[in-house]
Amino acid sequence: MTSRPLRQTKEPTAGNAATNAAAIGAQIRELRKARGLTLQKVADEAGISVGHLSQIERNQANLPLSVLNRISDVLGVQMNWFFQSQGSSPSGERDVVVRKANRRRLTLTGQGINEELLSPNLKGPLELLLTTMEPHADSGDYSHPGAEAGVVIAGILDLWVDGNHYRLEEGDSFSFKSSDVHRSANPGDVPTKIVWVVTPPH
Repeated sequence: MTSRPLRQTKEPTAGNAATNAAAIGAQIRELRKARGLTLQKVADEAGISVGHLSQIERNQANLPLSVLNRISDVLGVQMNWFFQSQGSSPSGERDVVVRKANRRRLTLTGQGINEELLSPNLKGPLELLLTTMEPHADSGDYSHPGAEAGVVIAGILDLWVDGNHYRLEEGDSFSFKSSDVHRSANPGDVPTKIVWVVTPPH
């Protein structure tokens, strides 16, 4: 009998984890496009070739966990974003309903801002988020195409839109063009929670 090489010497791949690599490849492509990032930009920052990233997105290459971790950093999500189990949800509801236990989570590193995706995916016309801002968290100024709106469900929110400042409290809502320079911050000592709608997904 011939001996076989020990499989433990091979680097773990995403295909060995909770979700198969095929599903992860599609999610990477979906999120990259929603972020408005090119293959070249993501590949360069993740330290891989454009060809390799393209193969990963098309489910034609193995995806080592170390590479997925770097891609996650570039896309601004935690690696567990790609490992949300949807196996317990009936197939007929996965594109319509998001169960609380299956929400995808994004963390904006160093900003104290955590987001949970309430919409089933980023392929539709809008993105629905539950945003939690830790005390004194600040998004900084930014802008992008589209429009957004939201309602504060807990805490206090400082909002700047096109140079104008607004302080919102629980129950207050807002809407503005995303192309206007905007910024949000939590001036309080307790977390602020906002249900946020963005269109198109950003």
